[in-house]
Amino acid sequence: MPSYDTPFEIHVHGQVALRKEVGFEQIQEALKPIWKYAGSRSLVEGATSSYEDEPGIQFDAPGHLLQLCWTVSGGDDFRQTLDEMCMNLNELAETGAAIEVTFYDADFDEEDEESDVESRDDFLMLFVGPNPAAIMQVQRDLLVQDVVNMMERHFEGAELGGVVAEIDKLFALRFDALVSSLDMGRTPRSGPGGGHGGGGHGGGRKPRHLH
Repeated sequence: MPSYDTPFEIHVHGQVALRKEVGFEQIQEALKPIWKYAGSRSLVEGATSSYEDEPGIQFDAPGHLLQLCWTVSGGDDFRQTLDEMCMNLNELAETGAAIEVTFYDADFDEEDEESDVESRDDFLMLFVGPNPAAIMQVQRDLLVQDVVNMMERHFEGAELGGVVAEIDKLFALRFDALVSSLDMGRTPRSGPGGGHGGGGHGGGRKPRHLH
């Protein structure tokens, strides 16, 4: 019988550059949604991952970096927790950053895969940053990297300048539309609050980050 109370192992992975004045107390408060979800009473207690080979949650004060490689057991309600965390991190981020979140189906095993049973695995790419422009910049950079990597199987890198230019045009249009909507006093559809990227269900399992 599936254990639907905690049907997933959820892995959060990313690195966020922080403003120089950000201290531990601010990080602890910003990450409170996820360490509290894990049943911890503080960031120090909740920073350890479910897997010993993962660094967990680390705050590099001299380098002004927050590093996440942390797994927790949970359900779909963790998505709301992620939204709260991203909104909090927007206030502390120096630049735009991407955070990968992978939901692994805890009840799926190799026997299920052999019997063509589809897993409930899911993958999200979240974005945080001090403003919409910073978030769009990291989204743009990731998209360019993905597109170039794919197309370099067929074309030389020097031939892809036009493709990159078209991607830049699309993001420029999106940014102009966002500025226009803010000027008119409307809430943008994709605002600065931890924007979501693509996600996927089922299919081949994404390997867990190992260090």
